[in-house]
Amino acid sequence: MSGHSKWSTIKHKKALTDAKRSKVFSKITSLITIAARKGGDPDKNPSLRTVIEKAREVNVPKENIERAIKRGTGEIAGARLEELAYGAFGPGGVAVLITAITDNKNRTLADIKKILQEHNAKLAELNSIQWLFRREGADWTPNNPVKIEDGNVKKELEALYEALDEQQDINEIYDNTGN
Repeated sequence: MSGHSKWSTIKHKKALTDAKRSKVFSKITSLITIAARKGGDPDKNPSLRTVIEKAREVNVPKENIERAIKRGTGEIAGARLEELAYGAFGPGGVAVLITAITDNKNRTLADIKKILQEHNAKLAELNSIQWLFRREGADWTPNNPVKIEDGNVKKELEALYEALDEQQDINEIYDNTGN
């Protein structure tokens, strides 16, 4: 038996899956809004077309996609989203490049600083990190990947990445470990 009430168990599982889907949907619609600034027509805007394809892969409703495009082109008034990048040195001296999409950069910076402080990492000047990476399409790859052998450092890095990923505004996290 699954406890007192089967419905109660189903309700809690559904709440968890809905929360995960909501997080993914909001991140993708933010990406669509940013990409739509260069034009709302996917045929003329390849970055918008790519993000829309990603949205369809995770089953984002068509209405949400259209609303995000309209917000990006300015047809719908709303909070102005900004794309930001931050650099940090994580446990073991690993360089971490964090990209975020936010409507409030001060709040996002404070949240990132708090997470980094809790996980034995320090915020760094973006230029001191960015030279360690090269841009390949929409992603960043390390120029000279480092190998992490210490199991404790690996666990600390995983905890850091998990905490950063839980933060709503953070889009992607890159490091120079080459993994």
